[in-house]
Amino acid sequence: MFLKEIYRPCQVNGARIVYKNAFRSSKRAFSSTGSLRTPITEEEVQGAHKYCVGLLSKYDRPSYTLSSFIPPHARSFYLALRALNVSLSLIPETTSSPTIGLMRLQFWRDAISKILAGNPPKEPVAILLASAISDLHERTEGRARISKGWLTRLVSSREQTLTNDPYTNIAALESYAENTYSTLMYLTLSALPMTSVTADHVASHIGKAVGIAAVLRGLPLVAFPTAQAQSPHGGGSASLGLSGGARQGAVMLPLDVMAQAGVKEEEVLRRGADAEGLRDAVFTVATRASDHLITAQQMLTNLRAGEDVGHDFEHEGEEGHEYDAPGLSRESPLDEVNRAFGVFMPAIGTRLWLDRLQEHDFDVFRPELLRSDWRLPWKAYWAFRQKNI
Repeated sequence: MFLKEIYRPCQVNGARIVYKNAFRSSKRAFSSTGSLRTPITEEEVQGAHKYCVGLLSKYDRPSYTLSSFIPPHARSFYLALRALNVSLSLIPETTSSPTIGLMRLQFWRDAISKILAGNPPKEPVAILLASAISDLHERTEGRARISKGWLTRLVSSREQTLTNDPYTNIAALESYAENTYSTLMYLTLSALPMTSVTADHVASHIGKAVGIAAVLRGLPLVAFPTAQAQSPHGGGSASLGLSGGARQGAVMLPLDVMAQAGVKEEEVLRRGADAEGLRDAVFTVATRASDHLITAQQMLTNLRAGEDVGHDFEHEGEEGHEYDAPGLSRESPLDEVNRAFGVFMPAIGTRLWLDRLQEHDFDVFRPELLRSDWRLPWKAYWAFRQKNI
């Protein structure tokens, strides 16, 4: 039995959806010109590219594998963005205290401002990101740019991982996933470039699923930080959503879910997988991740049937999600989604991992669940060919 057979889809309501052309009349709040003021040599860009690829290969293998599905003209931006995500994720593990971690986060806030001003610091991720943004600016003659608010959101959302503060409820966990993994997808869509309520909507659901699953996957290593040293190669702390944390041992499940399932943090830290109610709590959280994947797939099915996606985009009207009236787009919503499909490929790895979690009866401590899935490359290939998540 597959997860899609036992998990309930998110409830949706009919709604009017509006669409937007990739370039024309965007209302998003962009910053800076995107052109470089400080020259970057080709040698520096090549070195930065090599560095970012190496970082992903070591710490975020799924993103490294799925990079081939991103259009070549946007691939450098994708690699730099995902490398930035890795760098932010590693801050708790590479700093001795939350205070120093906050200083590193501030470095990246400042770096983002400099990158968008065309004056990046001499740091490999910043160099490649600045080069890719400059290329986007030139390709689109300044019509497409990258949102500073979204980049800054990636940094700010990582503050919670410095101290392993618990999620108060499952909605807070979803908000974290939206601010990290969904935002990574929004930014990648901008680099295609694409400004589409439909593509953003699909990305939101997939990003939430990916983020929730990442927190679940990292639960054993946050609960038992010394286990990180024995973590199998291929996943990496960045892809798992881990933190080294200032606190030795924490159970990063929503407090409301733990209370409902009768899970006590001290029991998990003492008994691990045998803690009472833990599998029920993991099942509840995994269900929410699967709900979002099912909802995204239903949206694609609706579009192929010539219908709208079936429900409102809850973030429409927020910063970066403002769209013009229908009729301006040269592409249909289905064409937009198909053109952006490479951005949605993390859904495939998340589905594979959730299926494996179910096979192990939601025992998130099984070591097999920390290993990268050898099936991802060919599963992703067929999903991309069929445009089906």
